[in-house]
Amino acid sequence: MTAINEAKGTYDLLEELEYRGLIHQMTNREGLQEKLGKERVVLYCGFDPTADSLHIGHLLPILILRHFQRAGHNPIALVGGGTGMIGDPSGRSTERSLNTTDTVAGWTNRLKDQLSRFLDFTPDANSAKLVSNYEWLGPMDIITFLRDIGKNFTVNYMLAKDSVDSRLANGISFTEFSYMILQSYDFYKLLTDHNCTLQVGGSDQWGNITAGLDLIGKMGGGDAYGMTVPLVTKSDGKKFGKSESGAIWLDRSKTSVYAFYQFWINTDDNDVIKFLKYFTYLDRAQIAELEAELAERPEKRVAQRELARQVTGLVHGEEAVVSAEKITQALFSGDVTQLSESELVEALQDMPTTVISGHEETALLDLLIETKASPSKRQAREDIEKGAVYVNGERQQNVNFVVTKEQRLHDKYTVLRRGKKNYYLVKFE
Repeated sequence: MTAINEAKGTYDLLEELEYRGLIHQMTNREGLQEKLGKERVVLYCGFDPTADSLHIGHLLPILILRHFQRAGHNPIALVGGGTGMIGDPSGRSTERSLNTTDTVAGWTNRLKDQLSRFLDFTPDANSAKLVSNYEWLGPMDIITFLRDIGKNFTVNYMLAKDSVDSRLANGISFTEFSYMILQSYDFYKLLTDHNCTLQVGGSDQWGNITAGLDLIGKMGGGDAYGMTVPLVTKSDGKKFGKSESGAIWLDRSKTSVYAFYQFWINTDDNDVIKFLKYFTYLDRAQIAELEAELAERPEKRVAQRELARQVTGLVHGEEAVVSAEKITQALFSGDVTQLSESELVEALQDMPTTVISGHEETALLDLLIETKASPSKRQAREDIEKGAVYVNGERQQNVNFVVTKEQRLHDKYTVLRRGKKNYYLVKFE
């Protein structure tokens, strides 16, 4: 990545992040601003392996690291191979389930691969690094932990932190209570071993970040800084990062490229400009143009389409964007015959699927009943006669129509549609 020379005043990184609404809290803005103007800053963000994939709730802190790297600085993506075995109480009302060492190790490797999509690890002046805190937490014995690190924290100090205080009513184990100390030590360790002077994280990490700064001060580690990104919220009050089928994952095997694209294209008008600033690298003029287009012709959803293109391309690549748009157009027009087998399955993976074995041909009336597209033969007959039934995108108004091998896409699939949006996939075996 090409570094931008802050020392010559060509780029104000903090001002850019503030324009985009990406800074929620920060310690010593003036000091950090001065440091960014004089030298390459090493910064880090931690990602605990609590699942086998990151989800879009992780995107903001990842993109903050990317912003810093694009500006010439050195990001460290810390994968919590150690802390992931403990569990962070921040933002939770209940205790996390503990996972085995092998499970956490496997998830750690998966997260490392995903983070590599966003950050440049090619050896260079501002290359990124991937580090696991299991390297120093794993070998640590309990006596060292208590004497050298734990002694720097008073119980009163820890109880005052929101991440702990919010859990007292329901109870918090000593295991999760100690998480703050471990994350604080991560910051100290990265400072001493990698000259890392800035930690970034979600807004729920503010208590842990400032605890790390306090530990660095007590252990004589030198100047350091903290920054959080805002909690992403939607204007309708619904939780960001969730769809009807669950969380939106960065792993395409857990959330298909089409479903990922659709999540963004369905963004509310009240959120789309904010999300363009958050999740894309479009410049201010491009965003202003999309904002004007939204105000004048909101029904065109130009801003939403650009948001979907940008984020899908960033996460999955440009080929994925082409595929997602092809699937979207096919479902919009009803013509699914041009989709490849993988695109067809992806397009309809969340829609009802019926498997039929041993049939050379099937009456359309029977197929509508078997797939539950119509509740009865009487209704199925009426749907066909009224022109509400489509086979592979073609309207069928013949109540005696028979689905044969000729109507099987890729020799095994037939797509039924009832009305405008009700799709049913039939798979023949």
